[in-house]
Amino acid sequence: MNKRQIARMAVDVAMTVVLLFLMGYSRVGEAAHEWLGVAMFALFAVHHVLNRRWTASLLKGRYDLARTIQTVLVILLVVTMLGSAASGVVLSRHVFGFLDLGGAARAREIHMLCGHWNFVLMSLHLGLHWAMISRMVSKTLPKDNVALAWVARIVAVLIAGYGAYALVARQMPAYLFGEVKFAFIDPSEPLVLFLADHVAIMGLFVFIAHYGLICVRKVTRRRRSED
Repeated sequence: MNKRQIARMAVDVAMTVVLLFLMGYSRVGEAAHEWLGVAMFALFAVHHVLNRRWTASLLKGRYDLARTIQTVLVILLVVTMLGSAASGVVLSRHVFGFLDLGGAARAREIHMLCGHWNFVLMSLHLGLHWAMISRMVSKTLPKDNVALAWVARIVAVLIAGYGAYALVARQMPAYLFGEVKFAFIDPSEPLVLFLADHVAIMGLFVFIAHYGLICVRKVTRRRRSED
């Protein structure tokens, strides 16, 4: 990997880790949550600077279904990230507490909604680029290892399966559709268990996006061949 690829990978890994800890609001503490939010927005900005060539090419070239999905996903992610940042500033009691902007009730609803959609959209975004990540990782592993490839697939299925269970158990659909106005979190639950469940949920959406994109590209190639 060249320096740019290493920088992109480092930023993306950092964003993933910060995102997971942001989901555990009551476990990391209010002040830490706010600083993590600032770090996330900074990393998000750096991510887009490092990928500015992609942004510059938005109005160029042909849009097939796969590219359209990727672009719409990024646009939605920008919207939810800005929503999280703006509502977070309003709710802030530590980093931006001196602003005292008011409107906390509505900001809390927006923050919870955007925060959970950030998690889903970033997981899907990661899944759309999983093939590229896999290729980078595979370069460091023994070549033509069929057994290792099958083990990886089985592990992916198991993680996605448990992620589906955790998604329901954690009531995430209710958060995603604004049915829950306040976060209900058991403070006695160990942080490691909370993070494990959310890693599995992230894995579920990565799985869906990765294999969904493979299917979309196969359909697109089939249609082109028929034309």
